Amino acid sequence: MSLENRIYVIGIGYRPLDKKARDILLKVPLILSSARLFEVFLRYDEYRHVKEKLRVINNIDETFSFIKANLDKPLVILASGDPLFFGIGRRLLEEFGKEKIEIIPDLSSIQLGFSKIKESWDDAFFISLHGGPDPAKRRRLPYELEDIPFLIKRYNKIAVLTDKENNPSKIALSLSSASDLKHGALKLYVCERLGYPDERITEGSPEEIASMTFSDPNVVIIKAEALKDISSIPIFGFKEEELSHSKGLITKDEVRAISVHKLRLPLKGVVWDIGAGSGSISVEVASLSQELRVFAIERDESQIIHIKENIKRFGLRNVMVIKGEAPVVLEELPFPDRVFIGGSGGRLEEIIEKVSEKKAGIIVINAATLETLNTSITLLKKLGYHVNITGISVFRSKPLLEKTHMEALNPVFVIDGIRI
Repeated sequence: MSLENRIYVIGIGYRPLDKKARDILLKVPLILSSARLFEVFLRYDEYRHVKEKLRVINNIDETFSFIKANLDKPLVILASGDPLFFGIGRRLLEEFGKEKIEIIPDLSSIQLGFSKIKESWDDAFFISLHGGPDPAKRRRLPYELEDIPFLIKRYNKIAVLTDKENNPSKIALSLSSASDLKHGALKLYVCERLGYPDERITEGSPEEIASMTFSDPNVVIIKAEALKDISSIPIFGFKEEELSHSKGLITKDEVRAISVHKLRLPLKGVVWDIGAGSGSISVEVASLSQELRVFAIERDESQIIHIKENIKRFGLRNVMVIKGEAPVVLEELPFPDRVFIGGSGGRLEEIIEKVSEKKAGIIVINAATLETLNTSITLLKKLGYHVNITGISVFRSKPLLEKTHMEALNPVFVIDGIRI
């Protein structure tokens, strides 16, 4: 077997190496490993044949610097399990390209964990809470510890890659302290030191696991036993009576549905809800994707109380309440992908100009008056947006003398501006 000048990424930890991986290890001039994987590799028969060319580097930046300095020769990087499952494989591909990389995976720790507890894993949701070994340089994660209660309600079965900071006890504590999760509905499995001689599987309730300590490395699998009871919260279509609000001061269900549709929400990004009122739009948007960051901007303290209550009621972790008046408070917010304007406090023109300055891709405005409609259309066109107007007239059925009467709501115009 002749080796090409490539970076060979070989997963280890759970099974003996196959012939191809073994032949590569014997022939390459350099093998890189972290300190933890060096400890694992000591147990492999191949170690004694290649130990002279093994280099231990325990810092990811130093590892990449070393690789760049040795691109003139083939080398091996030892990785944990499957390098492309929340592992180093993704970054290596991004840095050096697919033509330079060859990956030979082992089992993933998650895959092995599910086999140990004898549960299927094709219907599970996977997240990593591993922020990296250096506390001062922890990477930003798509999900955080506080998101776990929300995720288990949505997916019913999740697997979590942990680290010393986000450990099984803290994960269990976040679940046991979540008031909206049914007591006794959850079971946790901590799969501890998988592949090591002292591997251990611990099963328990959130309260039981929260009181225990575990050795690294480990993964946590969370399963909801009472699926129907904890998965009843909708991801879209909240009713007015389900939301905390001052009587009548809420975007009506039908108008809200059309407004959210006009936003054409991406899976991830930043959404501003200006003049958020009770936060009904923020709640609908945030529930559709946990990867959307929603900023509910409201100046009225009584309305902010409603927003916070709705955030708590539906267990949302991706809504940030911004108290203050637009456009002043918009300056420090991250650039928006989408903007909804439900209230303007008489400063609609200033708000639209500021939103345009921030390069918002789509702006949606609800107008109850012809003056607001006219101002919105004129200014959006002037600022380079393609404008669409939808007029909404809603009639709701209402019992009257054993018959059904149709009651009209005030008409609303929904204006959406799309940046050209």
